[in-house]
Amino acid sequence: MSTIQLSGVQKGFGATSVLSGVDLTIEQGEFCVFIGPSGCGKSTLLRIIAGLEDPSDGDIRIGGVRVNDLEPAKRDVAMVFQSYALYPHMTVKQNLEFGLKHQKLPAAEIDKRVAAAAESLHLTPLLDRKPGALSGGQRQRVAIGRAIVRKPKVFLFDEPLSNLDAALRVKTRVEIAKLHRELNSTSMIYVTHDQVEAMTLADKIVLLRPLAGQEHLVSIAQVGSPLELYHHPANRFVAGFIGSPSMNFIAGKVAALGDGGVVTDVAEHKLNVAVVPGALKAGDAVTLGIRPEHIELGSGSLSGEVVHVEHLGEHAYVYLNTALSNQPLVVKSARHDIELGSRLRFSLPTTSLHLFDRDDVALPRLVGKGRMAAQLMELSAGK
Repeated sequence: MSTIQLSGVQKGFGATSVLSGVDLTIEQGEFCVFIGPSGCGKSTLLRIIAGLEDPSDGDIRIGGVRVNDLEPAKRDVAMVFQSYALYPHMTVKQNLEFGLKHQKLPAAEIDKRVAAAAESLHLTPLLDRKPGALSGGQRQRVAIGRAIVRKPKVFLFDEPLSNLDAALRVKTRVEIAKLHRELNSTSMIYVTHDQVEAMTLADKIVLLRPLAGQEHLVSIAQVGSPLELYHHPANRFVAGFIGSPSMNFIAGKVAALGDGGVVTDVAEHKLNVAVVPGALKAGDAVTLGIRPEHIELGSGSLSGEVVHVEHLGEHAYVYLNTALSNQPLVVKSARHDIELGSRLRFSLPTTSLHLFDRDDVALPRLVGKGRMAAQLMELSAGK
């Protein structure tokens, strides 16, 4: 078993606390990605699991065994760093077998493991080369191979692709995903600041954030699948962090509550949001949110002036100045004939809107009959 359990894990440096009571379970075979703003403790948490940092409090268990007091070498984990950390005077083959020789494994077993890792990572033709004769992507594959041959319970990746160019990042990302499928009983934890890596690789995303008013202290903002965080963010921080471009946010007030959700007043426009009202009441300040791809151009009672267009081939991002917000709304569109300065009509579908209360907590989305009622309210408003 390679299940990883963190219970009440805290970390402080001197009098300064940086991790606040982290509770987390990563199941056997899961690919878990730690993501968050720079300096939010992603790598620190990874190093605590690896044994390279000691927690100030809390327990770390791997496969049900408490490992707090175990040295890194005895935790049965393998770590791949941002820097390749290869021995420059050794060949690829010697780099791959170095750790196994220290474990005093039989020569036949070492050769078998090195050959299997080299084949899976397309390194077989490179076994006699030294790191100086390899590209950055090849070096990173050697570093990953060095971890594979150990057959650990857990793989730990600390921003392994950040030193590669864009094309190599995509290629190596695919190789890491393939490796995870092949080693489906081995848990992987991956630290990155890249949303694309997180969304495409993860079974589970752990989004870390600084606590409000205590920027030095970090906690978990939300744990879930990539699509869960994208479509059902727990709070405004998650909604704004996951997705590029970010979710659009619009300040408003509660005008009325009903079976079809919450009617909000935004710049003299009434916008219905299909959420469960909870403890909201008329007059409460709220924030509406909507993804760029959910704004519908070409019809509706709202309008805005085009102030910028980003053409990305398949689609474009259109920036609209509107009366709804002092920030331009970003709209994803398949149109490429939109001109700067033109005025466009648009609508905000009620079932695509998110609503956050005064504490920035997301209100649950309506489902079933409630969602249908919200759509009927929208239709009756003439949208």
